[in-house]
Amino acid sequence: MRPTRLAVAIALIAGTVSFNAAAQSAPSAQDIAELKAQIAALQAQIQSLEERNDAQSDVNVAQAKTNEQLDDVASLKKLVNGTKLSGRLYYDLTNIDDSSKGVKTDKSGFAFDIKRFYLGVDHKFNDQWSMNLTTDFQYSSAIGATEIYLKKAYVQYKHNDAFVLRAGATDLPWVPFAENYYGMRYIENTLTDRLKFGTSTDWGLHAGGKVAGGSMEYAVAALNGNGYKNPSRSKGLDFEGRLSFAPTEQTVVGIGAYSGTLGKEKQTVDANHTANRLDFLAAYMSGKTRFGVEYFQANNWNNVTTLASDKASGWSVWGSMGLNEKGVTVFGRYDRSDVSKTLNPSLQDTYYNLGVEFPIAPGVKVATVYKHTDRRNDTRSTDLKTDEFGVWGEFRF
Repeated sequence: MRPTRLAVAIALIAGTVSFNAAAQSAPSAQDIAELKAQIAALQAQIQSLEERNDAQSDVNVAQAKTNEQLDDVASLKKLVNGTKLSGRLYYDLTNIDDSSKGVKTDKSGFAFDIKRFYLGVDHKFNDQWSMNLTTDFQYSSAIGATEIYLKKAYVQYKHNDAFVLRAGATDLPWVPFAENYYGMRYIENTLTDRLKFGTSTDWGLHAGGKVAGGSMEYAVAALNGNGYKNPSRSKGLDFEGRLSFAPTEQTVVGIGAYSGTLGKEKQTVDANHTANRLDFLAAYMSGKTRFGVEYFQANNWNNVTTLASDKASGWSVWGSMGLNEKGVTVFGRYDRSDVSKTLNPSLQDTYYNLGVEFPIAPGVKVATVYKHTDRRNDTRSTDLKTDEFGVWGEFRF
């Protein structure tokens, strides 16, 4: 009970008594008894009112706490619903027979390898803004240890399907495009990536989108040029672009181009040549059935800072076909490339694979594969040969 209200009430009654006393003679015993009864009744009313006010205050406090908890739950729900985790693991269990000029190298032998492990976090702030962080785990034979890189780290603004802008490290226009139609990245890199005439992601400013009802797609990027593993600063920017057209839902043709110094030109290091690459791809994809051809031509890709210039070109054909409703698929691929047409004209790289893929569960598949790689020239000053047989697998979520 709050004494202030009671005091006011008593004061009012006392004032009334005083007024009556001034106007009349001293109050009788009956008058005093009536006043006491009025005061007692007023006290009871005030007590009841205070109890209701206190109860309402407790309700208000409880409601405020509940509202705070609901706000926290709503914020957590928004965070969870707007965030997605993804992962991909490439592994193999194989036997390798690797030789140089007929002599086996230390690459030969039997081993289990984790070829790649990508872990990604994608968060959507709203319909326009989002961000992505994807790590890349691999084993590096150069240092004899595992390494972790940032494969992707970008902020995205999506105006609509026709214009999407990304800042940071993300997919480049060509290699991921070719991987999508090849469909067997866990078995082998695509042509330009396998030969190190291109890479999949890099740091820079990227834009792309779909127009003409989605049948035409473009992608352009201004890049550091070093690739995602090396975000260091270079003197100028490199540029890569692609334009593709899908005549039907199952077919696509695409052309691409790259120009720059691959991050090798610095303030103290001059570039003697500009690296250029032209790409072409045509593919058919319907379910487990895929057929495609990829071609590239490159100038001075490995000769940006050398006095001598060089050229390279190559092509790749691949195909796969499902055998039954369970998704068992046979596949094969053949690559042929002239990797140094000016400085070592007879040097050729030949690669092929054959295999059968078995889906195990959603996101899980394995394949039994045979691979062959041969790089040699007429004089046999370069004579490298690799045969590999075993099991390759992919886990994806």
